[in-house]
Amino acid sequence: MKKVILTMIALVTISLTVSAQKQVSTKTHFKFFSTTPAENIEANNYASVGTITPASGDIVFSVPMQSFEFEKSLMQEHFNSKKFLNTKANPKAKLIGKIANLDAVNFTKDGTYNVDVTGDLTINGVTKPIKEKATVVIKEGKISLASKFNLTLADYEIAFKGGKPSTNIAKTVEVTVEANY
Repeated sequence: MKKVILTMIALVTISLTVSAQKQVSTKTHFKFFSTTPAENIEANNYASVGTITPASGDIVFSVPMQSFEFEKSLMQEHFNSKKFLNTKANPKAKLIGKIANLDAVNFTKDGTYNVDVTGDLTINGVTKPIKEKATVVIKEGKISLASKFNLTLADYEIAFKGGKPSTNIAKTVEVTVEANY
């Protein structure tokens, strides 16, 4: 009986330790979507890396900007150009954040949890504080995180000054984030 109890205590301790450790996701998807009367533009990025630390609620994402893929090669060329994002000078976007309402998530129990993520988002060399809604799903011990929010390009000094590209992209784009840890 003593062995059974000690074994159970050891298993609980191990599972709590594992759930508290930093987890890494290379299965991430970042998407942005712009809609204007001229055209819709969508780009997808599957090369990002993210981490989440359940014990502290820390979340970090590193997004290689040149890894966004577009339907048309000219869109990708414009996106990476010095006139728009200058991805050679600013190759990565980064989020360093935290789940603000960490007590709303039970990382040891299957479920869907609505959270607030706060932190600093850096795009195009410009860092701004953010506060966005996200959903954390725990299923069979695996963590996934999803969020959809709007991003105003001018906040990050992203804009075409003139010409056709300036009318083809919205001033505010929708960003979707999905990460599986």
